Amino acid sequence: MKKIIQTVLFLFLLNIPLYADEGMWLPQLLQQLNAAEMRLKGLQIPIDEIYNLKKGSLKDGVVQFGTGCSGEVISEQGLVLTNHHCGISYIQKNSTLEHNYLKDGFWAKTLQQEIPCPGLTVTFVVSIKDVTAEFNEVLTSEMNEQKRNELIKELSSQLAKSTIEGTNFEAKVHQFYSGNEFFIITTQTFKDIRLVGAPPSSIANFGGDTDNFMWPSYAGDFSMFRIYVDHDNKPSEYKQDNIPYKPKYFFPISLKGIQQDDFTMVYGFPGRTQEYISSYGVEFLQNTNDANKVMIREERLRIMNEAMRSNETINIQYAAKQHKIANYWKKWKGEIVGLKQTKAIQRKCDFETDFRSWTIREPSRKLKYGTILPDIDKLYSENKPYLSATDFYLEAILGVDVFDYANNFKKLMELANAVNPDMQMVSDEADKIIKGNESFFMNYSPITDQKMMAALLIVFDKNVVDSLKPKYFIDFRNKYSGDFTKIAAILFRRTIFVSQKKMDAVLTNFDLKKANKINKDPLYIFTNELLSFYQNSILIKTKDFTSAITRLNRIYFEGQREMQPEKKFYPDANYTLRLSYGQARGYSPNDSVNYLYQSTLDGLVEKIIIGNDEFDAPVKLVDLFKHKDYGRYGVNGKMPIAFIATNHTTGGNSGSPVLNSKGQLIGTNYDRVWDGIMSDVFYTPEICRNKTLDIRYTLFIIEKYAEAQRLIDEMDILIGD
Repeated sequence: MKKIIQTVLFLFLLNIPLYADEGMWLPQLLQQLNAAEMRLKGLQIPIDEIYNLKKGSLKDGVVQFGTGCSGEVISEQGLVLTNHHCGISYIQKNSTLEHNYLKDGFWAKTLQQEIPCPGLTVTFVVSIKDVTAEFNEVLTSEMNEQKRNELIKELSSQLAKSTIEGTNFEAKVHQFYSGNEFFIITTQTFKDIRLVGAPPSSIANFGGDTDNFMWPSYAGDFSMFRIYVDHDNKPSEYKQDNIPYKPKYFFPISLKGIQQDDFTMVYGFPGRTQEYISSYGVEFLQNTNDANKVMIREERLRIMNEAMRSNETINIQYAAKQHKIANYWKKWKGEIVGLKQTKAIQRKCDFETDFRSWTIREPSRKLKYGTILPDIDKLYSENKPYLSATDFYLEAILGVDVFDYANNFKKLMELANAVNPDMQMVSDEADKIIKGNESFFMNYSPITDQKMMAALLIVFDKNVVDSLKPKYFIDFRNKYSGDFTKIAAILFRRTIFVSQKKMDAVLTNFDLKKANKINKDPLYIFTNELLSFYQNSILIKTKDFTSAITRLNRIYFEGQREMQPEKKFYPDANYTLRLSYGQARGYSPNDSVNYLYQSTLDGLVEKIIIGNDEFDAPVKLVDLFKHKDYGRYGVNGKMPIAFIATNHTTGGNSGSPVLNSKGQLIGTNYDRVWDGIMSDVFYTPEICRNKTLDIRYTLFIIEKYAEAQRLIDEMDILIGD
C-alpha cells in the first residue's frame, strides 16, 4: 500500500496521468517533456537512443514513405517495411492481367527481380531545430496575416538555404502549436525505390471495407521495398547499377511478442489533427464537412465498386483509387459517430465556459482573449455556405476523373490564349501534360467515369444552391431538363478528353491551332466554367476564411496554454516526425462488449466466406493453419495477427514502426479502431486505440506462405530479450 501511495504521489507531482496516452510528441523534446512518464510506463532504453544527432538512433530507421505514409528500415541492405495500402499504387501500377500482383502477390527472388517504382521516394529526418526566436524577432501581434505570411515565407527560405548549404539535404520550416512556434527540419530523400514483396490482397486486405477500422482485425497489411543508392551510398535517381542502401540505423526485430499493458511506441509521420479547435470548429466538422464528404464518397464508391466487380481490368485500374476513397469515407463516417458518442461538442463548450470565466478575471486577458470565441462563431456562421459548397466542388466535380484531368489544362490554355503567347512556355507545358497521359489513361475507364459524372452531377446540383453555381451550368442543366445521364452522355460523346490517342495527338507539337481545338471542346468548356466560378467566387471566400480562422486559432491556442501552465501540450500533427507512446490494452466501447488486445489466425479462419471478395483467403494460408505450421512465430498453437494499444495515431502513421520498451520492432501500425477514430479532433483514452500488424504474422507470411527465405535471412531477428 505504501508503494502505491508513493507512486500516485510521484505522478501527481509530475502532473502525469495514469492512463491518458494522448499526444504526438516531437522527438527532440522527449527528454524535456516525456522522459519521466515514459520510464514509468516501461521504457527501458535511454531517451537519447530515440533521437540523437551525434550517433545513429531510432529516428534514423524511420522513413516518410512517399508523401503520406511512414515506414521502417529493417535490414542493413536498406529493406523497408510499410503497409500494403501505402504501397498499393506501386503494386497496382506493375500489375497486369498476366501478372496480377494485387491478386496474387509479388516476391522478388533476387535483387535483380526487385521492381523500380518511378516517383516513389523515402525520406529520413536528419535534424530538427527550434528557430522560434528568429521568427519572433520579425513577427508582431499587430501584423495582418498577409504581411505575417510574407515574412514567414521570406525568413523560412533564408534559414533553409543556410541550413543545407554544401549538403545534399533538404530543409523546411514548419509551424507548430497553431503557428506559435517554428522548427526547421532537415531531411534526406532517396528516389530509387524498388518493390521487393507484397502478399496477395486476400491476405493484405482481408476483411476489405467492411472490416476497415474495425476490431478485431485480420488484415496482413504490409509490403516491402528497398532503397537503392549510388556506389558512394548517396541518393540517386534510378540507375540499373545502383546498389542497396547501407542505413545509419535499422530496427532489430523482436519475436517476444506483446502482452497486456506492455509499453509500446509508434514512431512516424502523422498527418493532420485539430485537437485544440473550438466547439464551433468541431460542430462544423461533424455536421457539415464530414457529412458532405461521406455522402459524396458513398456515391463514388457505389459506382466504382459495381464497375470493379464486373470487370477484372477495371478492378486492377481502380484498386488504388478505390482504397483511398473508401479509407477516408469510412474514417469520416466513424469520426461523426465518435464525436457524437463522446459528446465532443458539449465537452468543448464546457471548456469554453471555463475559458470565458478565466479571461474576464484580469483586464489584460479580457482585452486579448475576450472576443476570440464570439469571433470564431461569427466566422463559421458567415462562411458556412462557401465552405460547404467547397466540399461539393472538390469531392463531386473533381471526383469525376475526366473533370480532374481537364482541369490540368488550365495553365496551358492561359499561356496559349495570351495576347502574345510565349510558344516555348506553351510547348513546355504541353510536354509536361503529355508525360502524365500514360499514367492517367492506364488507370481510366471512360464507361465507368461517364456513370460517375452523371451520378455526381446529380449530387452536386441537389446540394449546392444555384447562387453558388455558374450560370453556364444552370443553363446547361435547364436545357436538358436536369437529365444528367443525358448530359454526361453528350459530353463524353463530343469530347476528345477521354481518349489517350486523341489527347496525345493534340499535345504533340502543340500549337495555337490545336489550342483552339481544346478551347472549343464541350467537356473542357464545361469543366472550365465550373472550376473558374469556384476559383473566382468561392475559393476567394474560403481563403479569406482560412486566413482569419488561422489567426483566431493561433490566439485561442495561446490562451489555452496560458490558462493551463501546468499542462504539457503537444503540437497538432502536420506530417512531421513524432513519437507517441502507450500500452497494449483492449477496451470496452459499449455495455457488455469487451475487446481483447490481440487477434489471431483462428479468428481469420472463422470469418472466411469462400468466393467473397472481402472474406476469402488463400488455400495455402488455410492449410498452414490446419497443420499449425507457424514455425517460430506461433504461440501456444496460435498465430498472432494484430494487436491494439493506446498510442495516439492518425493518417500518415500508416506503416510506422511499433516498438517495445527496448526499441525493438514488434509490429507495423496500420489503422485505428472505429470507436476512437475521432481522435484527430477529440482524443478519449478509454476507447482510442491504434491497430498494429504483429511482426510475427508479417514474418510468418514471408517465410511460410511466400517462402521468401532470403528476406528473412537479411533481418536481425531476436528470439529472446
